[in-house]
Amino acid sequence: VGGNATPDETLQDITAVRVFSEGIPASSSPEQIKRILNLGEESDSPARELARAVSDIARTYTADPERGTSGLNAVLEFRHDRYLRGGDHTSFSAQGFPAVRFTEWREDFRHQHQNLRTENGAEYGDLLKFVDFSYVAQVARLNAAVLAVTASAPAIPRNVHIVTKELVNDSTLQWDNPEGAPAGTRYEVVWRETASGGWQFAADAGTANTLTLPVSKDNVIFGVRSVDSAGHRSPTAAPE
Repeated sequence: VGGNATPDETLQDITAVRVFSEGIPASSSPEQIKRILNLGEESDSPARELARAVSDIARTYTADPERGTSGLNAVLEFRHDRYLRGGDHTSFSAQGFPAVRFTEWREDFRHQHQNLRTENGAEYGDLLKFVDFSYVAQVARLNAAVLAVTASAPAIPRNVHIVTKELVNDSTLQWDNPEGAPAGTRYEVVWRETASGGWQFAADAGTANTLTLPVSKDNVIFGVRSVDSAGHRSPTAAPE
């Protein structure tokens, strides 16, 4: 997340940070994978829902009017990690924890895992002069905001289900309150077209534990998230 301040770098984008997340969890059993595929939820792992929450939080909290910046764009990358690279999130994913990776938009591999040297006029090595500290600060702001929002929000709703008892075009979702949910916790049902990467629509269910919408479950992916009185939202839970 150093931003890469190499003088000859012209393709870096200091307004963007990539957020990598796995689809089907690495810890899934064969039965769990079968269920995920049957529901069409290959892109709705806990890690991917966390990544969507990061994107949401970035739009809300990273703008800095004093610096004249409109915020950091958290670009969702729907793969576990980069080619030929690894990240600290991998060991957490392997143990079943939702984990994502933040990485600058364009890495300069001359300044990563290199011995200090100069070759053909190019300087190699992870040196301070190649770090964009303003960019590092923006990524740190985003990390802090994600930690604060997810810590402040109620927990994720439990036992989220779509009712599939009969053939109807409406969709009914049901869920249980998360453990320790404060009084007044509200719930939002969100959905997106199956080919869309991020949530497109939301409906407020109030404090109820069910909501029926005139939207066909065949055409969209649904989710449910908790919201506290200050508007802090939990990551979304995908339905069974």
